[in-house]
Amino acid sequence: MAEPGPGPGGARGEEPGEEGAAPAPKKRRLAGGERYVPPPRKLSAGVSFGAEHFAETSYYFEGGLRKVRPYYFDFRTYCKGRWVGRSLLHVFATEFRAQPLDFYRAAARAGRLRLNEEPVRDLHTVLKNNDFLRNTVHRHEPPVTAQPLRILAEDEEVVVVDKPSSLPVHPCGRFRHNTVIFILGKEHGLTELHTLHRLDRMTSGVLMFAKTAAVSKRIDEQVRERQLEKEYVCRVVGEFPEHEVVCEEPILVVSYKVGVCRVDPKGKPCKTIFQRLSYNGKSSVVKCLPRTGRTHQIRVHLQYLGHPIVNDPIYNMEAWGPDRGKGGKIGKTDEELLKALVEEHRSKQSLEILGISEEDLNSGGESKDCGDSGDCTKDAKDPERDDVAACPRNSDADLEVLEKDKELGSCENQDGQTAQKGWEEKDPLCVECGMSRRDPSPEELVMFLHALRYKGAGFEYCSSMPEWAMDDWEE
Repeated sequence: MAEPGPGPGGARGEEPGEEGAAPAPKKRRLAGGERYVPPPRKLSAGVSFGAEHFAETSYYFEGGLRKVRPYYFDFRTYCKGRWVGRSLLHVFATEFRAQPLDFYRAAARAGRLRLNEEPVRDLHTVLKNNDFLRNTVHRHEPPVTAQPLRILAEDEEVVVVDKPSSLPVHPCGRFRHNTVIFILGKEHGLTELHTLHRLDRMTSGVLMFAKTAAVSKRIDEQVRERQLEKEYVCRVVGEFPEHEVVCEEPILVVSYKVGVCRVDPKGKPCKTIFQRLSYNGKSSVVKCLPRTGRTHQIRVHLQYLGHPIVNDPIYNMEAWGPDRGKGGKIGKTDEELLKALVEEHRSKQSLEILGISEEDLNSGGESKDCGDSGDCTKDAKDPERDDVAACPRNSDADLEVLEKDKELGSCENQDGQTAQKGWEEKDPLCVECGMSRRDPSPEELVMFLHALRYKGAGFEYCSSMPEWAMDDWEE
């Protein structure tokens, strides 16, 4: 469920404010026709999401899914360098194509587009450096599984949770309230947490947070020095070899937007050790020990070995060819592969499982600034962390901004009032309000890949084995 008319700041519903919160308005006399452009305001570090953000909307549960009631939200950003000297109309037409220009004209008439906190009256206004843009939208978030977010351990230093599949760690893309960070804040009163590592949206299992910057730095050093041991478990297609298998094929990011990688000599070096735990005649349970942290490393290596994860929505699809990408044999160009993957999910009405929508696919090109590893955060800390299909960013620091910027997530309407009742009526400008989408089933939102154990100097945290990994589990 894509955002209706993503605000300036990112082609796919980007959480704006990547360069800061709104500038404090200043009163100043100007010559006729001159527009005051305030200087950018620096971020105040160390501030987390708070009660005002959590109160934007509420959850409800239906059909085994956790859902978020639609709500009003402000997308914010400063003018990007490439926009300077271009009109708002031109920027919307070339970079925000998810909606037609008539949508932005209607939004301006409704007072939902603001430039330097003044309502936009003319979309032909030419943008200047430091211009601050705000776009208020009626936001719909995709559902996630209703599985509870269990706390495995908590003390004065860390919080460790057992993350359900389908739940992103951070607010990103179209996800905000349906994220681990927001659920911990809203339902467990845990705020100002520091992420120590990340899990992909579809991966479940052990997820650690530090309560202080000092603890975060200490454990981060262990991660960088590769002192952190990580153990995953998954269920794969076919009879996996009984002996230990080591895969060291390099991995290359094919698409940041869709979130697809593959083995390629030009990719980043990586290493995964696999050991079969059981075989039921159709599929195998495999223990995975990643020694590096590349995007989708476990999933890509298993596909290369000819044993993709049973229900992997990317790497176990017909789009990869009759051998499903075994041995790196695809028989398609990257563009043909991406098109085939999208078409396969489109035919199944399951684009949401990829974390994308039709609007996302129409909203512009790939982000090129997400870092070498394909992760949209600073340094890759985990091989199955949030990928850029779920979190499209144009800056390595964006996730940190989301954590630290208290003002980023404020939800105000055009009158400056906090909008908490967006679900009570349909919004006349909201495309999503007029659409009927098929909800994914809870089963579609679970992928058989689970972070079972994390061990470092002085700590070790484990979750229980998932049901699908049990010896007596039947398909």
